[in-house]
Amino acid sequence: MDILITGGGGMIGRKLVERLARDGTLNGEPVTRVILQDVVEPQVPQDVPFTVQTRTTDLADAGEAEALVENRPQVIFHLAAIVSGEAETDFDKGYRVNMTGTWNLLEAIRAAGNVPRLVFTSSIAVYGAPFPEPIDDAFFHQPLTSYGAQKACGELLMADYTRKGFVDGIGIRLPTICIRPGKPNKAASGFFSGILREPLAGIEAVCPVDETVRHWVASPRAATGFLVHAAELDGETVGPRRNLTMPGLCVSIRDMLDSLRRVAGDTVADRVRFEPDPFIVKIVSGWPQNFEATRAPDLGFTADSDFDAIIRSHIEDELGGVIAD
Repeated sequence: MDILITGGGGMIGRKLVERLARDGTLNGEPVTRVILQDVVEPQVPQDVPFTVQTRTTDLADAGEAEALVENRPQVIFHLAAIVSGEAETDFDKGYRVNMTGTWNLLEAIRAAGNVPRLVFTSSIAVYGAPFPEPIDDAFFHQPLTSYGAQKACGELLMADYTRKGFVDGIGIRLPTICIRPGKPNKAASGFFSGILREPLAGIEAVCPVDETVRHWVASPRAATGFLVHAAELDGETVGPRRNLTMPGLCVSIRDMLDSLRRVAGDTVADRVRFEPDPFIVKIVSGWPQNFEATRAPDLGFTADSDFDAIIRSHIEDELGGVIAD
């Protein structure tokens, strides 16, 4: 099986390749080749049991999408995107990458003619306030950020190209991924990881919002599981509504820091201080907080058991089981 991963240089792309390498198969077929595309050089894990090719390119450039699908991959994971904070501050770049890049990919797939499974990573940012409590699967799109609008456009395009038989698409609305390893990025949601990742590494962290702020989160482990399961789903069981809100955990900042204290101790938890940032506060105020996502679990998607488990998985996967004193 040939697999294409756009945005393969990012954290989720890296973890997805690692998961594919451990499994060796996808949907019962041996993985033979993975193409990783990104604007930065994707890192190739060691000892993968299949061929990995990398392309350091911009998906929104003319002709790039066609080059990526010329070998007609059976599964495409479309992860490439400009993150929320950058999409809000750079309007043109956000639409160029998040909407035009997605449309270019869909058009290239249509021209190739092989109808691959396309897993499109959307976001809960497609929803906008005022919200019901909780938000159910029938709630309508009303994004209040450019990023949310761009992801909503991608969902509609993917669903229509699937309806027309050009692609076999599944859209997964990811919760905020927490705890993201590595350095902070330009996502407005980055502090949800930073207030945990940095203290666990022995570094002080700043929380830019009030401790009562709630959000819908999932671990990198869970997100990788969502992607793999979406690639293996029978499209007939999903039906015509091809975009699904992923299960997650509704937690407040206080819940997260209480978990940090339980798992890592007082010294680590005390490394967090609060300094409100009006720009972040304004963006976060329009984000959804709690969901009743029933369709995805009914289709076999599974979330983290609790937030303590999310912290423990980060310690195991990224810190070698060691917490900084």
